[in-house]
Amino acid sequence: MTLLVTGGAGFIGSNFVLDWLAQNDESIVNLDKLTYAGNLQNLASLQDDARHIFVHGDIGDSELLERLLAEHRPRAVLHFAAESHVDRSIHGPEDFIHTNVLGTFRLLDAARQYWQALEAPEKEAFRFLHVSTDEVYGSLAADAPAFTEQHCYEPNSPYSASKAASDHLVRAWHHTYGLPVLTTNCSNNYGPYHFPEKLIPLCIHHALAGQPLPIYGDGRQIRDWLYVQDHCSAIRRVLAAGRVGETYNIGGWNEKTNLEVVQTLCAILDELAPRADGQSYAQQITFVQDRPGHDRRYAIDASKLERELGWKPAETFASGIRKTVQWYLAHQDWVRNVTSGAYRQWIDLQYASPEADTNNRTNKEAA
Repeated sequence: MTLLVTGGAGFIGSNFVLDWLAQNDESIVNLDKLTYAGNLQNLASLQDDARHIFVHGDIGDSELLERLLAEHRPRAVLHFAAESHVDRSIHGPEDFIHTNVLGTFRLLDAARQYWQALEAPEKEAFRFLHVSTDEVYGSLAADAPAFTEQHCYEPNSPYSASKAASDHLVRAWHHTYGLPVLTTNCSNNYGPYHFPEKLIPLCIHHALAGQPLPIYGDGRQIRDWLYVQDHCSAIRRVLAAGRVGETYNIGGWNEKTNLEVVQTLCAILDELAPRADGQSYAQQITFVQDRPGHDRRYAIDASKLERELGWKPAETFASGIRKTVQWYLAHQDWVRNVTSGAYRQWIDLQYASPEADTNNRTNKEAA
């Protein structure tokens, strides 16, 4: 038995691959384009593990998808691959349309053709699990109920619009062609291997480097925070028992303002890695101009997932954020390689072909 995972060298995808192979003997074919946020160092512990089959490639490559599906005959496709940084989507939306919309379309269509040709038992068991975001629902007022699966889609950034489009494609491939799909919409993830452009890893990195900790606007934007390994356990549960065609919201039940998150990080760092001058890292907090169209609040109601499938997060925000800070303090070599671009040099060496060189040049220019 095999799973095909897309984007399995990225933040959430690599955590899922590591988590899955720590608990299962079932192998994973891991397809990742290795753009700036995809990093094989995340998966270094699997280098000699025959259960992990890494393929450097693009979900937009239909011929590659057809070959992988035919060769490995997976019982499920888990689709993590996505451009996911809102700020980058504002400055360069075309990459988000290409990957999140066109890439998802090509993956869906390859999976549909593969699924339709399966024998009855395998066809009945096959699943296409699409990993999405709460940002497709738009922004909530301070006193509004949290997002449920019935909430209207109101995306407000190029990123969330591209993810909303991919969600709609997944729904359409189920209702039009019968493809057995599952969709998950998660809240803000945090934890190990998070690329340091997002709030939590960025602030940890900047704090230790003595740099300003940038917070947009007044810092009162609210997010629901989900520890990445809780997200992985929820995905495993949805894959195992989710109802075909259904959407499941995955949240941590942890609404925090961005300012609260950064202040908590500072307090933990003050304890675990105090500044040489004895002052608090909170002195480095700096408020910067807000980004365009910044959603004020997200909140996930994950009660359907708990009610139907018995899942709830294992980590509180207090326990998860402490584990996250401890991981980054213990893995400064990983942080240095990522922030210096050293891991890209390794990719250039590892995939020294004309096509790979072209892809890597393109990725560097886009970054």
